Amino acid sequence: METARARGHLDLDMLRAEAEAGRIDTVLLAMTDMQGRLQGKRLTADHFLEEVVQENAEGCNYLLAVDVDMNTVEGYAMSSWATGYGDFVFKPDLDTLRLTPWLEGTALVTCDLVWEDGSPVVASPRQVLKRQLERLAERGLAAFAGTELEFMVFRDTYEEAWRKGYRDLEPANYYNVDYSLMGTARIEPLLRRIRNSMSGAGLVVEDAKGECNYGQHEINVRFDEALAAADGHSVYKNGAKEIASQMGYALTFMPKFNELEGNSCHVHLSLQSREGEPVFADGHGHSETFERFLAGQLAVMRDMTLFFAPNINSYKRYAKGSFAPTAVAWGPDNRTCSLRVIGHGKSLRIENRAPGGDVNPYLALAAMIAAGIHGLDNELPLEDAVRGNAYEMDKPQLPSNMYEARDLFANSAVAREAFGDEVVDHYTNMAQVEIEALEAAVTDWERYRNFERL
Repeated sequence: METARARGHLDLDMLRAEAEAGRIDTVLLAMTDMQGRLQGKRLTADHFLEEVVQENAEGCNYLLAVDVDMNTVEGYAMSSWATGYGDFVFKPDLDTLRLTPWLEGTALVTCDLVWEDGSPVVASPRQVLKRQLERLAERGLAAFAGTELEFMVFRDTYEEAWRKGYRDLEPANYYNVDYSLMGTARIEPLLRRIRNSMSGAGLVVEDAKGECNYGQHEINVRFDEALAAADGHSVYKNGAKEIASQMGYALTFMPKFNELEGNSCHVHLSLQSREGEPVFADGHGHSETFERFLAGQLAVMRDMTLFFAPNINSYKRYAKGSFAPTAVAWGPDNRTCSLRVIGHGKSLRIENRAPGGDVNPYLALAAMIAAGIHGLDNELPLEDAVRGNAYEMDKPQLPSNMYEARDLFANSAVAREAFGDEVVDHYTNMAQVEIEALEAAVTDWERYRNFERL
């Protein structure tokens, strides 16, 4: 894995040599916002090397206080008209410096957000995850993760889809292509370019496969240290959209585009000791660490759902018989459960099936780690596994809408202990902003039902 990852990663000497040779002239300075999107600036390579590496860069702190349309909204303590919408610091994490093969002459570096005094912007997604990783390290543990992103591909461009109002789009496939080699061959030029481009950017790509909905596909990247996995997830998601656009396609990760299967993002998580040994399995099967960590997931999954399902549309995935979960339950290799346990020995891991394609990977992983720490610290016992159809069992249910998820998160003692009031209040406000936007919108559904008949 280290060899494959090294292919696309750069250090400063390599970047300097590539810039002097004229092969790299642009560096993308990127942070991940609340919606999981890459935001930042395009810098000349010379400016990055001569100034930003030593002095960092600045960006408006409204980047963590706007809605998905980049509208300024009220309710955020860190950023507002009252505070003048000042800057925070983009501090490059040079370990993330990588090529972006789908953009000519371009490299990318992921940044941490800090204030002018060097203190972290604690509500920024990358800092939220880093804090939970620090808490885990205090207990002698490290997290490893992989994310499985599904998306739907259309033969319309993004501009054509916009002009059509996202109606009557032409899917890349007209039937279920789950595991179909013939069906995936229809758009293999796109899938191959995404796979190879991500490999060239330092991600270790494993495979691509078709999925159930029309034009739905999945490309999987090998697990990594949790922070690197989240960084890679954001680069891949952004890059896949850019590559699709370059090739005349549009692809969407939205959780529920239509009434058929939605786009999931199953999150796989395992732990290792400080010495690098997996700790979920012992000589007899599941270790005590595994059982307590998994029990923590079950105990506070409803509280943490806002970090797994961060948008109004997220909750429309949760439907019986859809391969998206509804019950807070775990089971060995059971796809009806929200928590599926798979693998054996060193590969034993938890698969969280609640997140959709819109998930912010930093926040989802932070929530899983915080839940697991709650289970470890309180020595929670693990309930019996579900064997059978969890959809039909009397189990606690995932929140069915964002109203419920917002309230559970806002009132969660575990969330406030793990993340702090600033983070919980910040993301509670994010949910409130989305709810108010929904309540103000007049939908096609309302027009069709009400225009003539009411």
